[in-house]
Amino acid sequence: MKLFSNTITTLEKALDYSSLKQKAISQNISNVDTPNYKAKDVNFKSVFQSTLDQTITANRTDARHYQFQGVPSTQKTIINRNDTSYNHNGNNVDLDKEMADLAKNQIYYNALIERVNGKFNSLQTVIRGGK
Repeated sequence: MKLFSNTITTLEKALDYSSLKQKAISQNISNVDTPNYKAKDVNFKSVFQSTLDQTITANRTDARHYQFQGVPSTQKTIINRNDTSYNHNGNNVDLDKEMADLAKNQIYYNALIERVNGKFNSLQTVIRGGK
């Protein structure tokens, strides 16, 4: 959805990141007692880079200008955390950390939704002529 700026598109990508993070956290919580399960996490850097690759464009108005191209991200978005083991059965899910991440992600999601609502309210105000 591209209305008047890239703001709504960027907010949409941020909501996609939050949704992916929510899925990873919920998988970790649901597999807290599964033997040899390795916790999953979302790599913010690769999601951010793919968003930049898709939303930033530049036009060259002179041949002397530098080429502007985003470098495509080759990193995986969802990664497994294999560096720790909290339980005797090989599982590395820390329930307290997952619950804290869940709360943080919920706050992030709510802030994004408020921002999207603000953008649409601004558009409605403009369409109505400021009334």
